[in-house]
Amino acid sequence: MIKQIIFLITLLITIGVFAWTMQRVFKYFKLTKRKALGDWGKRISMTIKIAFLQEKILRRPLIGLMHALVWWGFILILFGSIEMVIDGLFGTERVFSFLGPVYSFLIASGDLFALVIALAVLAFLFRRLFMHIKRFYGPEMKAVSKADANLALTIILILMLSLLGMNTGYILWSNAANEHIAGVFPISNWLASMIDTNKDTSWIIFQANWWIHIVGIFVFANILPYSKHFHVFMSVPNVFVSRVEPLGYVENMPNITKEVKLMMDPDAALDETAEDEPERFGVKDVEDISWVNYINSLACTECGRCTSVCPANITGKLLSPRKIMMDTRARMKEKGPGLLKEGSSFDDGNSLIGSSFITEEELWACTQCNACAQECPVNINQPSLILDMRRYLVMEESKAPSGLNTVFTNIENNGAPWQFSPEDRMLWAEGLEVPLMADKFAAGEKPDYLFWVGSAGAFDDRYKKVTREFVKILNHSKINFAVLGTEETDSGDVARRAGNEMLFQMQAMMNIEVMNAYEVKNIITCDPHDFNTLKNEYPDFEGNYKVKHHSQFLQELISSGKLKIDSDEFAGKKITFHDPCYLGRANNEYDAPRSVLDSITSTKVEMERNKSFALCCGAGGGQMFKEAEKGDKEVFMERTEEALKTGCDIIATACPFCMVMMTDGLKYSNKEEEINNYDIAELVSIALGL
Repeated sequence: MIKQIIFLITLLITIGVFAWTMQRVFKYFKLTKRKALGDWGKRISMTIKIAFLQEKILRRPLIGLMHALVWWGFILILFGSIEMVIDGLFGTERVFSFLGPVYSFLIASGDLFALVIALAVLAFLFRRLFMHIKRFYGPEMKAVSKADANLALTIILILMLSLLGMNTGYILWSNAANEHIAGVFPISNWLASMIDTNKDTSWIIFQANWWIHIVGIFVFANILPYSKHFHVFMSVPNVFVSRVEPLGYVENMPNITKEVKLMMDPDAALDETAEDEPERFGVKDVEDISWVNYINSLACTECGRCTSVCPANITGKLLSPRKIMMDTRARMKEKGPGLLKEGSSFDDGNSLIGSSFITEEELWACTQCNACAQECPVNINQPSLILDMRRYLVMEESKAPSGLNTVFTNIENNGAPWQFSPEDRMLWAEGLEVPLMADKFAAGEKPDYLFWVGSAGAFDDRYKKVTREFVKILNHSKINFAVLGTEETDSGDVARRAGNEMLFQMQAMMNIEVMNAYEVKNIITCDPHDFNTLKNEYPDFEGNYKVKHHSQFLQELISSGKLKIDSDEFAGKKITFHDPCYLGRANNEYDAPRSVLDSITSTKVEMERNKSFALCCGAGGGQMFKEAEKGDKEVFMERTEEALKTGCDIIATACPFCMVMMTDGLKYSNKEEEINNYDIAELVSIALGL
């Protein structure tokens, strides 16, 4: 009875302290913005795959498996922990033993995993203490962060050793007292076989380890909320509430939509917006973030997987996606109490964007490549928060870099990022048979496909060649297509990812109005950024189309036999393919371009980082139109050097931005005379002899 009383007091203290801590953490949710959730089926499926089956952490097989085994082991050991609480409260012993074979399996699994977890934790401690793993370091990783990780690992090790000690003591005591042993203990039986002790000593071993283990659990549970290991509690909920849309999708801003509709049609939108209170565009401080952003910050494990794949960080720039989440959490702790006490009027003279936390230099270094979001084991989407802060800088403070301000002006005035006349949008087609949608429609015809040329395809000197070669392929394959010509204007992708949401929505609504008037259903484009925007983001504005990237369309033509390539033009040549971020990571398309290249007689070689692990070319997120932030090197040079290491003769691309960056990389490397950079459409056209 004394044991039960002591245990009850210990349990009540544990629950009380934990509840007090949780209310301190969760009271800040009331300060954040609302965000609706849907797609419950997708969320459940995603949670099973990512949280429980550890799909993302296993992307790094060896160390990922070790982490996964620790997680799976914790889940199994939880069964025994629940049993210990019940035994402690009611004075029972092995209360769940009535479950028979199921009980034996669970207890055996827990006993086995106790050893597995102990060994894994020793390996983790060795890595942290004696191996210089780059992602464990960085300006944001203070001494307390390292001590925190080591303390948590040490406690876990003690918990596992005490569990084995408890099980071993239980076996020794049961044998000495001729009591039935409930459960199966593969590891502890082996340990017990090496120990010779009497009944009393066995009981002391059993009880001492029992208390060490259960009190250790209680202490650990109350340390976690103050530690980066809070993800033990938060990772599963975080995965459940995380985004289910493709990585390339950017969430719409309804308040901007109202503003744009008001500008385009004042009478229609007047009633809808008349009573709305002014709302800050984007994120300046923690009261502007959504509750999902806040739960993201709580779930961040500080593992550094995001930062280790960030092209900006890899090339020595200030941006660290991990720091973005750590700063968000720290800023909420700093400002939250004042906001709760004084309300929205509270101002401590600081903000999330500023010298104390996240600098503008960090935000503008992001390429929006989504590599960090791809790698995060708990499914945090760092680029969306970075973009929200860019939105604030652009739309509230007019603080975009000068190069981007020029782009905004050009898109607004000329319908393209460059200062070309909209009337020149069809000059690329000189000498080619390129039907216009207006002419087809006037003749009562509806083309099967709209070929979306895109601003780069119409105006960039290098990529105009790609556009021409792709049109040759379309004509050669007798595809019924048309282009919008001068009626086409920029998709708005660059403007959106640079933070100018208002300009993007204006472009989107104008384009959709034109395409819907022509009853467009199917679109082909050579630009992955436009492909992503038209496919994933235009539906938010009633622009619903079936969109294909030209690599997908070429793959279909080749597979169906409409294109037959029998040329040896590239025989003996080594070709490496650079994955565009907005075709690959953003839309999970890696096979189509490789399938097209496989149809061309040549030798294919992969870069070290390829497919979902591919490094960004450095042009996305508006980077191509501005000066890069300070660093050790340019991102495009890092990627070009990786391509050259393959010994390739040709770098194949499938994106206008990638084309520019890889071409520049070859020039800077003095390799432009030796190595060619071709789009896959050019390779197909050359192989066909068009």
